[in-house]
Order: sequence, then C-alpha cells, then structure tokens
Amino acid sequence: MRIRHLGLIAVMCFLVSRAFAQEKMPPKDGYVPDADTAIKIAVVVWTRIYGEKTIAAQKPYRAELEDGIWTVQGTLPKDPEGGPVFGGTAFAMIAKADGRILHVAHGE
Repeated sequence: MRIRHLGLIAVMCFLVSRAFAQEKMPPKDGYVPDADTAIKIAVVVWTRIYGEKTIAAQKPYRAELEDGIWTVQGTLPKDPEGGPVFGGTAFAMIAKADGRILHVAHGE
C-alpha cells in the first residue's frame, strides 16, 4: 500500500513539474504588435533619459516596422516664427517579438 502511494505521489510530482516547466508561447503578433505600443515604450524610455519636457516637445511620434524591428522617432519642433530649427529628435529601435530595446539615441 505504501509503495502504491509513493508511486502515485511520484507521478503527481512529475505531472506538476511538467506543467510549470513548459515554456509560455509568446503572442503570435509579438509583444509589440503595433505602432502605438512601440511609441508608448519608446516615450517611457526617452522620458527617463532626456526628460518629459524635451520628449513632449517632439510630438507627434512616428513608428515604422521593418524586418521585425520598430523604428520610433520624434518630430523636430517647428519655429513659430518660421526660422530655421536646430537640434534633433529622439530615436529608438524596439524588437517586435519580445520588446527588447535595441538602440536609443537623440539625433542632432
């Protein structure tokens, strides 16, 4: 009787461990499925690095997907008087599949 219980416990432990050990499948569209999600991720990262005021001034943001990588950029603010504008915008590259931040910079 005791051996039967030990066998049952061993089988149950094996099944439970298999259930927890199985890898979770990533979403079929990746963790960053669209431009809005890519932009939200980039804005959070940029704001921590460059500050809220600097990043807010670069709206609207745009994102393009190529070969599984989102490229997200801010827009250079326009001079209200029509003069030349100097400076650059925030730039980020984010992996669509898993959300890794591959590159962050602020262009000049």
